[in-house]
Amino acid sequence: MNSTAKHSAPIKLFWWKAVPNFGDVLSSLVVAKVSARAVTHAGPKGCDLVAVGSLLQIMRRNFSQAVERSAKPVVWGAGLLHSVPKDFLPNVEIALVRGPVTAALLGLNTRKFGDPGLLVSDLFDRVPAAQDRIALVPHHSQVDDPAIKALAASEPALDLIDPKDDALEVCRRIASSRHVIASSLHGLIVADAFGVPSTWLSPGEQSHLKYHDYAASVGRPLTSPIEPQEVPAVLSALKDRTRLTYDEGIERARADLIETFPAHLRATPDSSRATAAGQR
Repeated sequence: MNSTAKHSAPIKLFWWKAVPNFGDVLSSLVVAKVSARAVTHAGPKGCDLVAVGSLLQIMRRNFSQAVERSAKPVVWGAGLLHSVPKDFLPNVEIALVRGPVTAALLGLNTRKFGDPGLLVSDLFDRVPAAQDRIALVPHHSQVDDPAIKALAASEPALDLIDPKDDALEVCRRIASSRHVIASSLHGLIVADAFGVPSTWLSPGEQSHLKYHDYAASVGRPLTSPIEPQEVPAVLSALKDRTRLTYDEGIERARADLIETFPAHLRATPDSSRATAAGQR
């Protein structure tokens, strides 16, 4: 296969599809944008790349032993949910991990981190116009939680966003909000990508590791999440939308993401033009 043919073929990307969730879908959209190539879903053993998501424990299960294939799968921005053995590391290529907690658990010596969800703003030609509303973005496991539904029903200022809805529409609603209250990790990340202030809401039984991993990657202060019953107090204390105090960390992570995207997965100039022509 010649180089142009190889780079015009879709990138085989592994992302979590078991439960519809906009954060996972963003993986395919961001990778397609950065690579200028089409993207198709693949299982972990057959993928070229893994990006958005806490997916490294799955990669460890599939690559604890060497797998016969033409090239190692690349990890770009993925993270851990918990500690795992490091035996899979020789069988994958680490371009970038989500944050320093993941790096420490894997024994990686690096100062570059980033969640690819921070590149979501590049998917929009213009930033959605700001609206005077507060986005409430629960973790996908909490969509039917009575406490979340009761909170949204009792506070007219809240715009309850289902993370299982269309990914770009979810991002538009987050980007246009005055403030975001989210137990969805990518609710917080997308808010950061658009410079919208946000508050961490308790994700219930979900591990907190991924939230602290991401926050440390951009220098965001993050202690403990608030509970649903504390939201009214947060709403009453909200100030006008201002510049995020850690926006330099966000820009640094965005730069690290672009710099570390694997060169061999980017479209060649010829294949990029062919892809654009095929989309017209």
